[in-house]
Amino acid sequence: MDEDRDDFEFERRFFCRQLPEDLDDGDAPTLIVQSYFVHEDNYALRVRLQAEGVRRRMDARTDALNVLLEERDHFAAASMTVKGPAVGGTRYEAERPLDPSIAAELVVRGGSLIVKNRYGVWLNEDWWNVDIFGGGNAPLAVAEVERSGPVTDLVIPPFCITEITDDPRFSNDGLAERPYRTWASAFEQELQENGSHFLENFGSNRSLD
Repeated sequence: MDEDRDDFEFERRFFCRQLPEDLDDGDAPTLIVQSYFVHEDNYALRVRLQAEGVRRRMDARTDALNVLLEERDHFAAASMTVKGPAVGGTRYEAERPLDPSIAAELVVRGGSLIVKNRYGVWLNEDWWNVDIFGGGNAPLAVAEVERSGPVTDLVIPPFCITEITDDPRFSNDGLAERPYRTWASAFEQELQENGSHFLENFGSNRSLD
């Protein structure tokens, strides 16, 4: 096993307007509550808890801490992760499993929290995650695809409005520091003026019909 390579993530991320209807097949998404104890200059220390089989509404009133306390018994997986700055779709990421009860105690006691639902689907040759955020980051929707190596020659589905792979504002630690709601209007104005863009240094970008 190449441990050095395993401690890097290779992904591309995209801003979406909303969850595509065909991604919600009626099954409960993965519920995620995570807290950032370090989130500065794109360095981060994250504690994440995940629950399956739980459906919680994500809107501006969704409080991450309340969700954690109310669904605490359902969180069966947890991890602690150290992240470095993202450069060209590559980011140092050392993730290790953590006992969910310990993770919950850490999150309750501090950090900057995020809550979201994660949906997943196979599109072409890639597994796509679409995150729907609650609380201060509602109504943000972000799609991402991750591979074991650089994400090249990607088939991009039509629900991806513009690429945010190298935009630190949209990293989860960036959203923990400055929630989307506080700058959403400025971003929409920026998108209207500049239009959509997709990175061109990852081979050919193809469209999913």
